[in-house]
Amino acid sequence: MPAQQFPVSEVVAAQRPSRKDAARNYDALLAAAREAFAEHGSEASLEDVARRAGVGIGTLYRNFPTRRALFESVYADDVNALCRSAVDFAGLQPWQALTAWLERFTGYMVTKRAVREALEGESEIFQACRDSMYAAGGPLFERAQQAGVARTDMDFGDLLRLVAGVTGTTFVDDAQRDRVLAIALDGVRAGR
Repeated sequence: MPAQQFPVSEVVAAQRPSRKDAARNYDALLAAAREAFAEHGSEASLEDVARRAGVGIGTLYRNFPTRRALFESVYADDVNALCRSAVDFAGLQPWQALTAWLERFTGYMVTKRAVREALEGESEIFQACRDSMYAAGGPLFERAQQAGVARTDMDFGDLLRLVAGVTGTTFVDDAQRDRVLAIALDGVRAGR
């Protein structure tokens, strides 16, 4: 499958600095923020993010002038990675491609919860991210349906809500989450 451009990828590309050292700092800040949000949710400290990235707070604010800008950038970057993974998985067998992408989707949900909480769902970037996810994952689901391995009495929106509902709860550990998700996906498989 050829490289595909998704709406959110343009947002991500426009925000990333072009100078190599600045781009490294930007990437380090995104990775540190993602980690901090996963651990502490929307209450993660910006000072902690800068410390984890190995940069000063001034560098953080040069790249992300507001807390909201940092949350939106992490969210957009995660969606962009999720969309790129759909292209990577497209060569797999239909069911395997779909479930591999949904596993990535569950990891993305951790960041999404923290960002949604922080932005209270009011961000222009959410629509671009939603459009990108549907453009990336929707064809994997349609391909699985056409191959007869996924139910045809549901749509991609139903599938995402199912997975979001399953992953939106608290689990003892990742193994329990993965087990519950596998049980839910058994209900999506055709002929089960």
